[in-house]
Amino acid sequence: MDIFSKIAAGEIPSYKCAESEKFYAFLDINPVAKGHTLVIPRREVDYIFDMDDEEIAEYQVFAKKVAMALKKAFPCRKVAQVVLGLEVPHAHIHLIPMNSEADVDFRKDKLKFTEDEFNQIAEAIRNNL
Repeated sequence: MDIFSKIAAGEIPSYKCAESEKFYAFLDINPVAKGHTLVIPRREVDYIFDMDDEEIAEYQVFAKKVAMALKKAFPCRKVAQVVLGLEVPHAHIHLIPMNSEADVDFRKDKLKFTEDEFNQIAEAIRNNL
């Protein structure tokens, strides 16, 4: 079981934003913007395009709901959807509130939040679902 599966199963703590039977959304602990959220399938699949058409469609609809809640919680021009990352062998979508493309620069210094701040951010997203 990979780290994201353990997070979705509750074996590793996370700042949960949304969940369904098939998908789980939680805050990135190394965010590039306030509200930076990861959306994963509960099923272990390394590459998003290895998902069948029906599953990927459901995944996108779930991610859209989370993105709409993010936009309400943290007003921005758009919510970026980024499929990036080789560090975890589990498909994941980054949802990032953005006002400019610079807000989605993964090379910049990551933001630091306290546990209370992370909890408040996750709660704001949940409250807008």
